[in-house]
Amino acid sequence: MNKKLLKYFALIGLIGLLFSCQKDETRAVLLDNPTLPTIQTMPGLTLKRTDGTNLLTFVGTPLEAGFQASVTYYLEACAKGNNFQDAVQIASDIQDLSIQISVSDLNGMLLKKFPADQVSSLDFRIRSVLSLSSGTGSYVYNSAVKTVDVTLYGLPRLDLVGSGITQKIESALGDGKYVGYVKLDATKSFTLKDPDANITYGGSNGVLAANGSALSVTAKGWYKLTADTKALTFSLAPYNVGVVGAFSGWGGSSDSFMDYDLAKGYWFITMDLPAGPMKFRLNSDWAVNWGPGSDTNLPATGGTMALPNGSGNIVLAAGGNYTVQFTITGSSGSVTFIKNN
Repeated sequence: MNKKLLKYFALIGLIGLLFSCQKDETRAVLLDNPTLPTIQTMPGLTLKRTDGTNLLTFVGTPLEAGFQASVTYYLEACAKGNNFQDAVQIASDIQDLSIQISVSDLNGMLLKKFPADQVSSLDFRIRSVLSLSSGTGSYVYNSAVKTVDVTLYGLPRLDLVGSGITQKIESALGDGKYVGYVKLDATKSFTLKDPDANITYGGSNGVLAANGSALSVTAKGWYKLTADTKALTFSLAPYNVGVVGAFSGWGGSSDSFMDYDLAKGYWFITMDLPAGPMKFRLNSDWAVNWGPGSDTNLPATGGTMALPNGSGNIVLAAGGNYTVQFTITGSSGSVTFIKNN
């Protein structure tokens, strides 16, 4: 047979083999009716200050989409029948549906929206967000709602007197140890008043004293203030959460600093952001920063994502004016981008 003809047949066979491989490859197919996540186990939610360090465990079953998918789960709560409008996001995690949170942390979160020392009927759900690696978008699937009666406990507090604005720090366990984020001005010294015991505290060099001298800072900004009225100690550490990104050069002191909403428990800012990568860090330094684990695209319309550690960047698909709400829980967090225009 002619050598040219043999080469021709060999080429036809190779092309046929390639097409056969393409047909035989496994393709990820999203089910028309995926199996929704469920809340399988709910802990008792009559919360007590004496149990503050105990861990509560919410157990769920995962979303079954028909293939191995990247899913982020959010545990949410709202007033009964409110259809999760203005919901509290309790926790977020990646591929994990055994969610643990301490009694004191859950109590503090829910106190932002619900009263202390009385029963509130709340709806709970797991919201799952499935992201497709193809970049074609994400899909949201919600579990069935579980309605549970919840009782919260009120927190002892110390009021900042003289700081220029109404603010306080609270004791999650009622054990004399108080903590909170406060906004301070170098020109305004302040004292700490216990309204229950009618005692005013001051001090210096980390030592707290009843009727002591007023406390002060050297620079304007946000601080994490802790006070122990039993050990008579206190600390003031700068705590400025900043937005940085390619738009700001990533370094130096180019951060856009956020404010803290004490009532809602999140850091927030409204600002113009261009398309491209960005993230959050503390005190204009990379020692503490928050990211989505790996570079993750944010849809052009905005949205919510978990920030489990310092790795990866949030990549904005579209520039515009955004309101950003960043909630910190331990070493991780979650962020919501609301696109204004």
